[in-house]
Amino acid sequence: TRVKKMASDARTVYSQQEHLQMKYVGTGHADTTKWEWAVNQHRDSYAAYIGHHSLLCYGAIAENESIGRVKYQYLQKMLSPCGKPPNKEDE
Repeated sequence: TRVKKMASDARTVYSQQEHLQMKYVGTGHADTTKWEWAVNQHRDSYAAYIGHHSLLCYGAIAENESIGRVKYQYLQKMLSPCGKPPNKEDE
């Protein structure tokens, strides 16, 4: 019975993981490339900076720019935070 319970728990965890990966893009999956992971991390960071006014103020003071300009710059960086995607190799 203990083995059956462990197998059931493993299926439940796997099912929950699949659900999270479908619901949230940034959680990744087995086929997520290094570049995709980095893009998700950068976008999440910029979204946090924009969403938390104190972090936005900190960035503005550090760069000696207005809050609106820094917010605009962060939004622009979210479009392509890690540059162009690498070329896919043909298999």
